[in-house]
Amino acid sequence: MKQVDVNIMGQSYRLSCPEDGEAQLLQAVQKVDEAMCKIRDAGKIKARDRIAVLASLNLAFELVVKSKAEPSSTASTITKTSSSTLSPDEVDALQLLIQSLDNALGDDGRLF
Repeated sequence: MKQVDVNIMGQSYRLSCPEDGEAQLLQAVQKVDEAMCKIRDAGKIKARDRIAVLASLNLAFELVVKSKAEPSSTASTITKTSSSTLSPDEVDALQLLIQSLDNALGDDGRLF
């Protein structure tokens, strides 16, 4: 596993990713950072853990909407079933997003 230093909402994190997954991780970090900063900048919520949860819900909602809008996209969950599956790239992207959110939550706990 490769270690990558990133910055989310003004705080530095060291994340692990597969050797060939750095570009995807950086894309996920950028999306998370943008989502969290947008919520923070709205000024209504100050707690980092609440911002992280709201950002993750917003990003998950976007994935669900996208999967329903695109017939070729098949699922909005990491769990694979016989009737609906994610592509390996989608699974990797979601796992990186979850890992980034878990790291952002720090001692507050894990999402999953």
